[in-house]
Amino acid sequence: MRFLKQSGFAWMLCGLLIAGMATSLSVSAQNKPMKHAHRAQLATGAALAPDGRLWVVGLNERGQLFTQSSPAQALGQWTAPVVLNTQQDEIAAEGESRPKMAFGPQGWAVVTYTQPLPKPYTGFVRMLRSTDGGQTFSAPFTVHQDRQEITHRFESILFDAQGNLHTLWIDKRDMPPKGTGPKYIGAAIYGNVSKDGGTTFGQDYKLADHSCECCRIAMTHTPDGKVAAVWRHVFGEQTRDHGFAFLPDASAVPAQGQTKIPVRSTFDDWQINACPHHGPGLAVNNAKATQTGFHMVWFGIRKQEGQDVAGVRYARLNDKGQPLLDTVRALPDARAEHADVMAHKQRVVVVWRASDGSATSLKAWVSDDEGQNFSLKVLGQTTGPNDHPRIVQRSEKMLVVWRDTKEIKVYDVSQ
Repeated sequence: MRFLKQSGFAWMLCGLLIAGMATSLSVSAQNKPMKHAHRAQLATGAALAPDGRLWVVGLNERGQLFTQSSPAQALGQWTAPVVLNTQQDEIAAEGESRPKMAFGPQGWAVVTYTQPLPKPYTGFVRMLRSTDGGQTFSAPFTVHQDRQEITHRFESILFDAQGNLHTLWIDKRDMPPKGTGPKYIGAAIYGNVSKDGGTTFGQDYKLADHSCECCRIAMTHTPDGKVAAVWRHVFGEQTRDHGFAFLPDASAVPAQGQTKIPVRSTFDDWQINACPHHGPGLAVNNAKATQTGFHMVWFGIRKQEGQDVAGVRYARLNDKGQPLLDTVRALPDARAEHADVMAHKQRVVVVWRASDGSATSLKAWVSDDEGQNFSLKVLGQTTGPNDHPRIVQRSEKMLVVWRDTKEIKVYDVSQ
């Protein structure tokens, strides 16, 4: 396991410290326009290109969107940052809402971000498109067809094995005007598909009703090259567990009005009338054909001997997205938050950050037997503000990207 030191930019500490966390949370105003903020935002996206080059996308100290890359043969030797033309969009780059990057075939690359709008908690999902592997990008454009000044936020992107670009986001277009119609709980998960790397898009479709409003969506490939997703979902009135669904094929997008009832993938039974801003992580288990399924990490609060116990948990899911209950276990860190997970064959890596109030540690839980047994490793530590860690993967290559006030740190957890 190697640590590769990178240069970086200033940002603030954001996210949820779960130690001693109460069960009553308030919804934060994390997507208010940057002109109202008094600090830089440093939530950063990362991706591995087909040639193994590591790319990052985020905001610099002036609030400009930039990309930067490092070659596979010399990780740690960055190119100069390239500022992208975002046409003066406000950009959300804090906590669970971060710019993202994805690579497809034929030199396609896309960058996405949420553009906050004047009304609180509203936004557009914006995208820039490249046909030369990220060397140059188009002007930004809005991905979804709906253009109301409502919630379209917390997007997630992934190319499937056929080269189709899937975009999902949290959407509130189905909420009736205030004082009219029946109560609509939470938001919805909407998506669309592009068959040409972001040049054109199919119609917006609704994947599921009643998602939580402000948690990231996790996406991963399936063993047959399609895409699965998991998100925090509202079951019943206010039970905030997680829903799982397979995304439709590009040629089989559901008609307007059709929606899926998601598979329930966690059973914490957390009753809360607010969004925890703490989304899940998901990875496909491709180790053995007889044990296909998924690895998942999430944060929740559950009753244990009459007490509310907060924690980040790991579990295996079967090939339908249902939890294998005998695999559910808490991470070995009561302060763990904002975990991510990736897997390749027998190797499974879970990463998270944990703060003691004065310093923040980056930790990894590593398994070489498909998640049956894990060993705990401390990858790094920092004082002051820092981003949530993210794992990026291409085949057997797995890198953890973690940004603090001084640098972007990269850890190789491939072996």
